[in-house]
Amino acid sequence: MIIDLLVAEIGSTTTVVNAFDKIKTDFPCFLGQGFAPTTISDVTIGLNNALDNLKLVLNVESLEAKETYACSSAAGGLRMSVHGLVYNMTVRSAQEAALGAGANIVYMTAGLLTKKDIERIKQSKIKMVLLSGGVDYGDTHTALYNAQMIAQAKLNLPVIYAGNVVNQPQVKEIFEKTGQLEYLYITENVYPKIDSLNVLPVRKIIQEVFEKHITEAKGMSKIRQKVNGSIIPTPGAVMKAALLLQENLGDLVAFDVGGATTDVFSVTEGNKELTQFQTEPVPFAKRTVEGDLGVFVNKDNLINSLGLEAIQKELNLDQETLSTIIEHYQPIPESDQIPFVKLLTKEALRTSIERHVGALRYLYGPTGRIKVIEGKDLTMVKYVIATGGALTRLPNAPKIIQDVFARPRKNLLLPQKELTILIDHDYIMASIGVVSDKYPRAALKLLLNSLKVGDLHVS
Repeated sequence: MIIDLLVAEIGSTTTVVNAFDKIKTDFPCFLGQGFAPTTISDVTIGLNNALDNLKLVLNVESLEAKETYACSSAAGGLRMSVHGLVYNMTVRSAQEAALGAGANIVYMTAGLLTKKDIERIKQSKIKMVLLSGGVDYGDTHTALYNAQMIAQAKLNLPVIYAGNVVNQPQVKEIFEKTGQLEYLYITENVYPKIDSLNVLPVRKIIQEVFEKHITEAKGMSKIRQKVNGSIIPTPGAVMKAALLLQENLGDLVAFDVGGATTDVFSVTEGNKELTQFQTEPVPFAKRTVEGDLGVFVNKDNLINSLGLEAIQKELNLDQETLSTIIEHYQPIPESDQIPFVKLLTKEALRTSIERHVGALRYLYGPTGRIKVIEGKDLTMVKYVIATGGALTRLPNAPKIIQDVFARPRKNLLLPQKELTILIDHDYIMASIGVVSDKYPRAALKLLLNSLKVGDLHVS
């Protein structure tokens, strides 16, 4: 069988392959999905197992795709370190850019790097470094000093410079003198002027560099040989799909609850009347990743958050039965484990949205009480999109989400309107994000079909 498009999503616990056809027509179609546990020892084994499963689903002996794409969060995903001048300015801007591109930030610093920082960077098993610092034509010293420290460390890793534009020639010279020029990528300043974010160019180059250097997970070099299209970080792919949806549906929040992490994506400007109270700029498209909230790899964190007694009471189980469920818990859960997974998923959703959303605060100064907003304003959000293995496979997922948002939280800037909850039934949101650059019209149609939105006009 020959099809137009195959997209592989290599996750930390599960590998999924999605088949699409008629991608260049007005009626693109999703053919089916295969999945298998991810094999960390060699990710190609899990991919081949998922392909075999897809052949069974499609009832074919052979499967050939004209184009093949992929996204990956295996082997820790895109692990990055971020370094800037002032935390609430250039460091935070660089952080927003990296997270939006799909990175997992494992180390951040503000100010001058120290020898201890360099040692931490070396020990962190990062795959990329992002250097920022100074508004354009502002401070030059910090970014240049940090560039010197990174170059002299000879990490042999991609380094993206997104700081003061004045420094660009000198940064290039520093990396050339240390024999690290081949690893240097220079882009626009992520924080060009006070209270101004410029995250899109940085996100784009992060994903391009990731695709060029994705050989870290065992077997990924073989994946690169099989893929003739894009490979980007899975969270970055979901962000692309979220942006595509926002353009056509309206302001939204998307959740991806996985085995190792829970990602939250929000695409909204917020309430314009509240903008005047913002204490710092926030990106239009924001991602937070909760590396401690996963329903398999990090299930113990969720269990501890809920408490074993509370879980027993909620599920009406005795201690022995619950212990047996936890002991035999699977990446792809069995039927008797489903109520337990639902409880973990709900806790992951509750905690992740509370960490993601901004809040209304009151400060007291010489003129009296002042109202300020810290973080992301979600009050204008109309849609909640659920993707990821947990939310797309669990029964009654909308009810889980409704319960989370119905819980009152004082001063948090959560959606104020009645929410429309949409489930990515085909579990293709990340795959759609990967192909959306080349086939945006088909990508939107396929995703709307998966969300069961109905006949929305697609221009």
